[in-house]
Amino acid sequence: MVAAGGHPMAFGLLIRAFGLLLAISKGGSVLAGLTSRGVCGGLLLYLGFIGTTSQVKKLFAWAEGIEMSRIAFIIILSTIVLYALSEHFKKRWLAVPLSCLLGGGVAFALGSPFEFKTVPGIPNMNPMYWWGENTEWMLGLPTLESFIVVLPFAILAVAMWSPDFLGHQVFQIISYPARTEKVQMNIDDTMTSASIRQTFGSILGGANFTSSWGTYIVPAAIAKRPIPAGAILTTLFCVIASIWGYPMDLAIWQPVLCSLNCWGVYSIA
Repeated sequence: MVAAGGHPMAFGLLIRAFGLLLAISKGGSVLAGLTSRGVCGGLLLYLGFIGTTSQVKKLFAWAEGIEMSRIAFIIILSTIVLYALSEHFKKRWLAVPLSCLLGGGVAFALGSPFEFKTVPGIPNMNPMYWWGENTEWMLGLPTLESFIVVLPFAILAVAMWSPDFLGHQVFQIISYPARTEKVQMNIDDTMTSASIRQTFGSILGGANFTSSWGTYIVPAAIAKRPIPAGAILTTLFCVIASIWGYPMDLAIWQPVLCSLNCWGVYSIA
C-alpha cells in the first residue's frame, strides 16, 4: 500500500471511520448474518494455511540469514511435538506460551545470536514524532490525496471484518462450554472497540490495521474463558512490556514470534 503511494495514518483513520459507521448502523451484524458458516470456515482454513506457511518461510529465511538453517527445522519439529502433547493431555492453551519458550530456548541453546537493545522508558507519545517530515516514519502528515489512494484498501479491510468476526463467534461456540452465549462477542460492539483502538493506534504512530484478531483471543477461547479477561490481561502486559523495553526485543525475535504465530494464531484457525 505504501509502495502505491498510500499513507498508513490515512489508512487507519479511514478504517476507523468505516468501522464506526458499520457499528453505529448495526451493519456489521447484518453483513455477518449474510455470511454463511461455510464461507466463514473456508476463510479460517485458508487464512490459517497461508499464515502458517508464511511464518515457516520467515523462520527459515531468518535461519538462513544467520547461516544456521538447521535451527528452523529443529524449532518446527520440537514445537509440533509440543503441540501434539498439549492436545493429548487436553492442555492445548499451554501450547501458546510453551511454544514461545521452546522456540526461543532452542534457538538460543543452538547458538543463535540474540541481545536486548530496547532500554526501559516511556514510549514517545507525540504524534508529530511519528508522522513528522524528518522523524521516525518520515512520511509527514497525510494529505487529501493520501486518503483517496488508501480508500479502496480501507473499504476492503473493513469489509473483511464481518466474516472475520463471525469466524471468532464460531470459534467461541465450539470452544466454550454450554450456556455461555452471553459471553460470546457482539459483532457491532467489537467493531466499535476495534475502530476506537485503530484511531489511537494510527495517531500514535501505528502502521498496522486492527481487527478482532489478537493473540489473546485464541488461548482465552481454548481455556474456555471470556474474551474480556484476556483483553484486559493483554493490555496490562503490553503496557508493562512497552515501559520495561527489553521484552519487546524478545517478542519480535523470529524464533519466538514465528512460534507464537504458528501455534497461537494460524494453526488453531
